[in-house]
Amino acid sequence: MRLNHTINLGKFWSAMALLIAGTLARSPSASAQTQKIRIGLMLPYTGTYAQLGTAITNGFKLAVAEKGGRLGGRELEYFTVDDEAEPAKAPENTNKLVQRDKVDVLVGTVHSGVQMGMVKIARENNTLLIIPNAGLDAATGALCAPNIFRTSFSNWQPSFPMGKVLADRGIRNVISFAWKYGAGEEAVAGFTEGFIKAGGKSVRGLWIPFPNVEFQALLTEIASIKPDAVFVFFAGGGAAKLIRDYTAAGLRKTIPLFGSGFLTDGVLEATEEAAQAPGNNASLRRWFEYKT
Repeated sequence: MRLNHTINLGKFWSAMALLIAGTLARSPSASAQTQKIRIGLMLPYTGTYAQLGTAITNGFKLAVAEKGGRLGGRELEYFTVDDEAEPAKAPENTNKLVQRDKVDVLVGTVHSGVQMGMVKIARENNTLLIIPNAGLDAATGALCAPNIFRTSFSNWQPSFPMGKVLADRGIRNVISFAWKYGAGEEAVAGFTEGFIKAGGKSVRGLWIPFPNVEFQALLTEIASIKPDAVFVFFAGGGAAKLIRDYTAAGLRKTIPLFGSGFLTDGVLEATEEAAQAPGNNASLRRWFEYKT
């Protein structure tokens, strides 16, 4: 089942505090009720998604601070692991927090491939897992479990309606351009589904390995194809570079660029002048109109 709703984060964290307290109340000893809750933050602190990892960490700690620094009446102790956005290291890194640090709660991550590893370990060990970003569809679909919670989205969720937005504007032929890994593939699939259902004609996919940001050859191909628009899935540092390169190639003057949030969220400052709307054909302006 796909849930398409928003939540009040204040109410969510109140509920999460009760959930954490209830989950950790299994031990009847008085000492267990006064021990600090051990929070394991497994996020990217280096590489393409580093800025997102830092922002999630700061956001989590701010939410706790607004609750007086406690959840369920208990203080928190933090343990961090840099997941490096590397799926192959996900089981080992997750076990550092679960087995070595004995955390009560896992928080992470950004990369969908890493999320898969986290979900599997959390299910095996029945460790409470909060997913703040990664959109891996299976995490709250095929691999859903009572100890797994998502505060973000699935990769399908924001991409599907973006397809309808483009089709409703009379756009018929689109190039999709994304990193070739789980999140990119699921985002493009969601967009394509929504676009074709709403009357779009065709979506031709172009791919680049994650975290490669050498876009020039594919931008040249896009220029030669001359689609009605381009839909992309890039985030963090990759999104910032894509916006700069797309603008430098002169493509935004003739081929609108669209993305379902990740293209602009948290990266516009890094794009400098490249993100400024170049007149009535501004691609990013169209995204802002949709978003607001």
